[in-house]
Amino acid sequence: MRRSLTKTEIIRKKTEINRIFSEGVSCSSSGMRLISLRNNLGYDRIIVIPAKHFGRAVDRNQVRRRAKEVFRNYEGRHYGPDCKDKSKDYVLVVYPGKVSDYSLLESGLIKLLDRSNQK
Repeated sequence: MRRSLTKTEIIRKKTEINRIFSEGVSCSSSGMRLISLRNNLGYDRIIVIPAKHFGRAVDRNQVRRRAKEVFRNYEGRHYGPDCKDKSKDYVLVVYPGKVSDYSLLESGLIKLLDRSNQK
């Protein structure tokens, strides 16, 4: 069983991130904002960006790891050749102070992903 996201499921290029910010659809919740854009790749991709002044590097990396784990375990993810028209790229911006524990991050991110998939 895979215990992390693959390299293809993580967005890395600055041009792709900028395209999602400029063309994507945004929805927000307490302490985080999710921007999504269809990608036609057949699988969902994500990048987690802690906002400026989030705190120490340990805190930023911890929130990234936790958010990726929630995304990996999310039931509504699209994967496979039959999902080309449904798959999306996601940018998750996390703000400091609001998402201090895993359960808050999990519930907030799942609500945002569900809301984004309805659009």
